[in-house]
Amino acid sequence: MREPVNDVSQTPPPPPPQALLERLKDYGQEDAFALWDELSSDERQLLVKDIESLDLSRIDRIIRCSLRSHGLPTAAIEPVPESSVSSVEQRSLEDRERWWKMGLKAIHDGKLGVLLLSGGQGTRLGSSDPKGCFNIGLPSGKSLFQLQAERILCVQRLAAQSTNDGSTTPPQIHWYIMTSPFTDEATRRFFESHKYFGLEADQVTFFQQGTIPCVSGDGRYIMESPYRVAKAPDGNGGVYSALKSSRLLEDMATRGIKYVDCYGVDNALVRVADPTFLGYFIDKGVASAAKVVRKAYPQEKVGVFVRRGKGGPLTVVEYSEMDPSLTSAINQQTGRLRFCWSNVCLHMFTLDFLNQVANGLEKDSIYHLAEKKIPSIHGQTVGLKLEQFIFDAFPYAPSTALYEVLREEEFAPVKNANGSNFDTPDSARLLVLRLHTRWVVAAGGFLTHSVPLYATGVEVSPLCSYAGENLEAICRGRTFHAPCEITF
Repeated sequence: MREPVNDVSQTPPPPPPQALLERLKDYGQEDAFALWDELSSDERQLLVKDIESLDLSRIDRIIRCSLRSHGLPTAAIEPVPESSVSSVEQRSLEDRERWWKMGLKAIHDGKLGVLLLSGGQGTRLGSSDPKGCFNIGLPSGKSLFQLQAERILCVQRLAAQSTNDGSTTPPQIHWYIMTSPFTDEATRRFFESHKYFGLEADQVTFFQQGTIPCVSGDGRYIMESPYRVAKAPDGNGGVYSALKSSRLLEDMATRGIKYVDCYGVDNALVRVADPTFLGYFIDKGVASAAKVVRKAYPQEKVGVFVRRGKGGPLTVVEYSEMDPSLTSAINQQTGRLRFCWSNVCLHMFTLDFLNQVANGLEKDSIYHLAEKKIPSIHGQTVGLKLEQFIFDAFPYAPSTALYEVLREEEFAPVKNANGSNFDTPDSARLLVLRLHTRWVVAAGGFLTHSVPLYATGVEVSPLCSYAGENLEAICRGRTFHAPCEITF
């Protein structure tokens, strides 16, 4: 317990602002002022400012709706219908080429925006920097942010080359980057210090996801300190309310954007602004789509797409919420897992649908509850963090299509420090090197190496090739010593 802070004159402290205290009482949160008499004058001002920064009625609605819905029975889940999935084995070369051209046309016409979810720090990677700043150890030493920026540059160039209108100026793909209060300043500085990796500064827009108070099991605010409410980011699904509150949905409409490619920062193989995926999305005429990979094994810790209820919408169920018997259930006709389509946070939405989702999620106000240890005035307190996830959008979609990709080509997650069993910088780096090595060999190049080839490879700069195309002129008949970067 803190010692009371009294003025020399021993006059009693002024009471909390009456109107603010009454508002807190309306929502059962008056305990936020419990230690008022023990605070210094400066600390009281900080507490008042902290409480005034909260949208009390909105937060109360979220807490009540989320606690009330927690544990309620949900509709049974069914496997995703085969008709909703474009599998790798079904797609023809003609389809892929047609979608590629459709996607490049839409990009050339300025109809695609890119949305990056980048609110997380690299804590599990042993870094306090934003995850996108992380260098996974490629020969080039490029960060995740740089790899992604250069893929955007490459797609812009491909889109300009794909038309016959005589235009030599590449179209601009606008990049919206969601940060958090913990990563915003460092992310902006990183981009500025690297001159936006060759992009124009005005084609990159940063915005912050929101935070929400951490609460006890009965919904009361947890106090981080006597003059500050404990808060946490509202999850990557906070992107929808953040886009709305920052008026960026309107900004997208003003720019003529019709489609939004959305992805998470911690994937070293992400195909940002993928023309083929965009063309498929446009061709299907759906409101939302997701790239998926097949589960590697039943107990793999990934969420999977399911159908919620008979004839219901597609949605994602986290691995921790799946019944073990369903996790390992086999489709007797195919011999594969019944629930096999893993969510890897690679999504495409129409702008109209994003507007619908932002309004729908705000109206329903149901957040996921995560029991966590939260720093508080009583030490580490077990409490609840409230989060929304990016996949919370899918139940609102009138139509969703899934697009299978191969994980060795498009999914190299960077989540855990080297030394862990999976999803490390080392494992991601090897996935990149192995894929790019296959590209180089297919383009007629040769490799020499002084360590076993399974432990090394070559890196192809995104400025040279987006997905293995146009490498013959650089690689045919040439020998490269691995590891190295191949660039212009």
